[in-house]
Amino acid sequence: MNAAAAPRPEPARPSWPTVQGPSWAELHHRAPRLTSTMSGFLDQLAVSARPRTVDAYAHTLRQFAGRVVEFDPACVAVGRIERRHIEDYKTWLARRPGQKQATITATTIRHRLGLLRSFFERIIDWDYDDAPARVPIFPGDFPPADEQLPKFLDDPTAAKFMAALATEPNPHRRLAVELLARTGMRVGELEGLRRDAMVLIGDTHWLRVPVGKLHDDRYIPLHPVLVELITRHLARQPAAANGRMITRHDGQPLDRRTGYRWVRGVARRAGIPNVHPHQLRHTLATQAINRGMSLEAIAALLGHRSMRMTLVYARISDRTVAEEYFRVTQDVEANYQRIEPAPIIDGANMRRLAADHRRLLGNGHCNRPIALDCSFETICERCGFYETGPEFIPVLLRQRDHAIERDQHDRAEIYDELLDRIDNPPPT
Repeated sequence: MNAAAAPRPEPARPSWPTVQGPSWAELHHRAPRLTSTMSGFLDQLAVSARPRTVDAYAHTLRQFAGRVVEFDPACVAVGRIERRHIEDYKTWLARRPGQKQATITATTIRHRLGLLRSFFERIIDWDYDDAPARVPIFPGDFPPADEQLPKFLDDPTAAKFMAALATEPNPHRRLAVELLARTGMRVGELEGLRRDAMVLIGDTHWLRVPVGKLHDDRYIPLHPVLVELITRHLARQPAAANGRMITRHDGQPLDRRTGYRWVRGVARRAGIPNVHPHQLRHTLATQAINRGMSLEAIAALLGHRSMRMTLVYARISDRTVAEEYFRVTQDVEANYQRIEPAPIIDGANMRRLAADHRRLLGNGHCNRPIALDCSFETICERCGFYETGPEFIPVLLRQRDHAIERDQHDRAEIYDELLDRIDNPPPT
């Protein structure tokens, strides 16, 4: 397949941060075959993928192409990309400044390399003429993934947030944030919510959540607070031209940036820093699992396609672990209270007591002070696999006599039993 597409135009409103470096037009001037292959791939991807997914690929491919032509101006086609270009891009990428830290995160590096690897795999599968002989990105190139738990608001913080939301003066904004907090919807799903999404089935009001991230829709039950807010909103707000339930204040379709701003505004009034809409989703799921809601029900509520996604919340709240932990700690604390505090012994007394209580072992001495208990005293001699014989009688006698001299009667009895066993072995 020969890709001869024109240079890809910059998106009018890119969903991803602006890429620093040459534009598609500048790259096309320097490496027309390379950019034509990438543009042809993006055009094909746009047929089956969501716009934000296409934007993510375009973002990464343009960044990678810019680095390739800077590192190696002679590389003007994707088919000429070699392992050395990938290694240079990896080290260059790791030095890129992050938004909130000195360099970008390992997660971002994994994401960029993953998109690139997918690009190479697809153009090879699609038999592009301008494709390398093999995928030049290997599994070892990816930084280890941190299995971080979802960020959620704990119960006191969530209560503060909801109290501030209840006093939100703007009813339009309050409805949008209440929907996010009480249903666990994604912002993208809130954007696509239809005006007639609330339906009555039997005695329960349900909300039809539109096709979203996982290409499916679902019905979820509505809290009475939401039923009242939606009813008042529909009576007060004229129908939008696009048929959406929630729009911006200027009537334009709701965008993610506006949704984030509304959530942050409520959090700011509550005195809570850095709250984003997805935290409300994580918070609802955490509250539900903490209060006994089944994983299957949580998966249906959140629209998870795989239980693996829902099991992340089980890691946050494993009630069995918590119950076992507190049961054990209660026993441990009770044991602490039964033990009398050890007397305060200065250095001189400690040395004297250690000398007085010194016990002879088979190959040395134990200097444990009498004030310190030991669960392993004569542990070998009590073991069922312990075996002795006549050749050890001198050592056992010295150990027995040593114990008698220091009033260690239990130890002395053990050695007497061992000596008696040597003198009178049991019949075989």
